[in-house]
Amino acid sequence: DPTTNTYKNINMTTDFILLGFSEHPELQAFFFVLFLGIYSMTLAWNLGFVVLIRMESCLHSPMYFFLGNLSFVDISYTSSITPKMLCDFFKQQKTISFVGCAAQFFFFISMGGTECCLLAAMAYDRYSAIATPLIYTALMSPAMCVGMVITAYTGGFLTGLVQTSSIFQLHFCGPRVINHFFCDLPPLLVLSCSSTFLSQVVNILVVCAVGGTSALVVLVSYCYIIAAVMKIHSTQGRMKAFNTCASHLTTVILFYGSGLFSYLHSSTGYSQDQDKVASMLYGAVIPMLNPIIYSLRNKEIKDALKRLKNQKKQMSSLCLRVS
Repeated sequence: DPTTNTYKNINMTTDFILLGFSEHPELQAFFFVLFLGIYSMTLAWNLGFVVLIRMESCLHSPMYFFLGNLSFVDISYTSSITPKMLCDFFKQQKTISFVGCAAQFFFFISMGGTECCLLAAMAYDRYSAIATPLIYTALMSPAMCVGMVITAYTGGFLTGLVQTSSIFQLHFCGPRVINHFFCDLPPLLVLSCSSTFLSQVVNILVVCAVGGTSALVVLVSYCYIIAAVMKIHSTQGRMKAFNTCASHLTTVILFYGSGLFSYLHSSTGYSQDQDKVASMLYGAVIPMLNPIIYSLRNKEIKDALKRLKNQKKQMSSLCLRVS
């Protein structure tokens, strides 16, 4: 067995082997450049988004407060898996310790659960702004927004804790070869040599409790939003109302669609290649796209960027005059 020979010096009782994309050795350099570019853009755009929201007073509103936290979660989310994956492109022995695998799994699941809860909070915010504009300020008070964000992080942390405890109490017989680029739920379940029934039940319950509840909040919120928009008589007014939630709806569809496919499709037959593609989408690509999605159709963001650009020009002109 070539895999056993390659990793013959690895302690198979404590370490896992991440195969990653090793089945395509001729594409290793291409994959490294591709994922490094995606990760760099994710960090730059999300950090820039957070800084912009902090600097511009006109963006100090509930919607942008949630967006700032979403950017932070996206940075943490992708950082839990991408640096390790990038380093493994240069390693012959792509191993990760049992504790390292559990920690990676915990942070990835925790940030994923937090993002589910944040997307639900943002849907409620859009409902409040469109369906109940007269009491929006009272509904979405600073204390309320902070409480919702704390609840989102708490829900994500509990999700990660429960699922990590459930998965890593299983017995993993050697060789511990994970046909994936990080420690994800489906390949870990396949690797177990003990009964995974309880873990799968816990997984389904957690997905229903966190993902299902969040999705239900989003669905109910958008039902009320659609009903409120249909009451607006002018076409321009309807389009304006729709534009305020189009970006959020796009993010919800991408995130929930790819996540649910990856974590629930195992019941109809597990495909590791499909899981890798889905994981690449929600673990690397979507965190990069989120700030772009929220910026393209957002006049306030564009105006804030223009003001920063003009301020930069004025500072450059002033420095030239002084010099």
